[in-house]
Amino acid sequence: MSKVAFIFPGQASQYPGMGRNLAEAFPTARQVFEVADAALGFSLSKMCFEGSEDDLKLTENTQPAILTVSVAAERVLEENGVTPDYVAGHSLGEYSALVAAGSLDFPAAVKLVRKRGRYMQEAVAQGQGAMAAILGLAPAEVAEICKKAAGGEVVSAANLNSPEQTVISGNAAAVKRAVETASQCGAKRAVILPVSAPFHCALMKPVETRLEADLRAAEFGPLRFPLITNVDAEATTTGEEARDALIRQVCMPVRWEESIHEMIAQDVRIFVEVGPGRVLSGLLRQIDRSVRSFNVEDAASLQSTVEKVAKARAEISEG
Repeated sequence: MSKVAFIFPGQASQYPGMGRNLAEAFPTARQVFEVADAALGFSLSKMCFEGSEDDLKLTENTQPAILTVSVAAERVLEENGVTPDYVAGHSLGEYSALVAAGSLDFPAAVKLVRKRGRYMQEAVAQGQGAMAAILGLAPAEVAEICKKAAGGEVVSAANLNSPEQTVISGNAAAVKRAVETASQCGAKRAVILPVSAPFHCALMKPVETRLEADLRAAEFGPLRFPLITNVDAEATTTGEEARDALIRQVCMPVRWEESIHEMIAQDVRIFVEVGPGRVLSGLLRQIDRSVRSFNVEDAASLQSTVEKVAKARAEISEG
């Protein structure tokens, strides 16, 4: 039987109105939003359903909002008989994956990522840090460019997303130099991203220190399904290892391409992107076109995915 992985999106997948249709269509999803509102002490659901793009773009709002939509979608999927053999999440999405795997309590997770977002916003003064996407150069070339562009500042690979796409992060001036060099070296595109902080680089050390205290205080249980972690691109099923991976993840790159390859090596042939947007589905096409990819973010995509997963499983097992 071919295996199924649930993959959970990170920042930049948010959009106004996300989750509303799910909450209206499924009581289970609505309950997830109610739990988030109670845990945070304000109406996160209202921000997701009716808030502006600017509200949702604030990192301390973005993180709990994406987590909540993702968990709502995952609970409804399971209610409809689709469960994963593996889970993984891109950066913030690793928290959603741990909630899905039963290691981390949802109210605790939503509070943790709200703090994580706030710490990230506070760590580097506005305009001092930046991130950029480099398309069309191999990860090794990008690493070399970062080394040359650093000039005593921080710039390094933050997200190793696919053979085609590496996101870099660091001091704004160093990132700008790296973007210019990448363009000269034949990158298809090299663009500064509209983010509020330089994630997954050494400038996030103060975040790691603050977040570690919160993560150590939180309870992590054993996982129902193996999680492929961002930092190691390897499976874990223990709460202790999962917690450790979340701490190290703050300053380390997200090894997304390797994580996908690891799941494929474990016979995963069906990937379901669970949560807002289709960013991860796009990356999957760049990594391996032979696997099936579906997404769930509203009632229509849920219905379609439940049917397509059953059909794909039947086809693959016959094949």
